[in-house]
Amino acid sequence: MGFISFVGRVLFASLFLLSAYQEFIEFGNDGGPAAKALKPKFNLFVKQVSKNTGLMLPHIDIKTVIAATMFLKGFGGLLFILSSSFGAILLLIYLTFITPIVYDFYNYEMESTQFVQLFFKFSQNLAFIGALLFFLGMKNSIPRRRSKGRTTKTKTN
Repeated sequence: MGFISFVGRVLFASLFLLSAYQEFIEFGNDGGPAAKALKPKFNLFVKQVSKNTGLMLPHIDIKTVIAATMFLKGFGGLLFILSSSFGAILLLIYLTFITPIVYDFYNYEMESTQFVQLFFKFSQNLAFIGALLFFLGMKNSIPRRRSKGRTTKTKTN
């Protein structure tokens, strides 16, 4: 059972690790293609948050956002493979931050093909969040084994 669990964690974490590796390779001076794709959606999200809450958010450099997501995916994925709860929490932070920004289906009409594609990806990331929450729940529900000190019995005649 332990080996199958390890293989499952490796397969799950490989999604994040390979994505972080690809972003790292393409990062460059401008943040790479990931920054170019994220920048308009991130700016729209910041405008919507500012408009709806009345709070002005400070300027955040998109390269910093991409670097933070690379760290969360890479380090979180490695720790998750090692069955670390902290790794799962890092991946949860990444998914809860990036999912509503990247998969902004709410900005499109329901009949458009973009809405369907973005909603499908959004739902898929919600399933990833559910899997990580399930992992954390199972990890915390298993009682920790206590190391039993071996006591030697002495013979008395």
